[in-house]
Amino acid sequence: MTVMATEWTMISDLSPESAYRESVSATAGWRLSWLPDRLLTREQAMAGMELDEILSDLDSVHDRHAHADAAILAATVGIIWEEAVIRLSKRILARLHQRPTEIQDDDGDQAGPGTAGCTFGPHRMSLRADRPPRVFG
Repeated sequence: MTVMATEWTMISDLSPESAYRESVSATAGWRLSWLPDRLLTREQAMAGMELDEILSDLDSVHDRHAHADAAILAATVGIIWEEAVIRLSKRILARLHQRPTEIQDDDGDQAGPGTAGCTFGPHRMSLRADRPPRVFG
């Protein structure tokens, strides 16, 4: 688990969530993709990214130390850890309910969802590139 941070963005190697820096009048603040209604400090944004990584790690489901860390990180962000679980779960569900990517085989025939990059007999499957990805914000 690693949060990579620059002067303007924070991304995770475990989760699709991110944080970005924005300027509002004279003050610069940070926003988490999963908590966009709050303007945060850099420290709070990093805590939010670390919280997301803990809650996204299936190995920490029964880890009491991870639960304690999650509670501390959530308090740093200004929420309770249960709210973080709910918000992140809703974002996961939203991504899962996106319309499946349409896939075509090499002959241009429509293939079933979830077969991108797979090989079935002589046909190699590939993603259609005629539609941009959907972005949730």
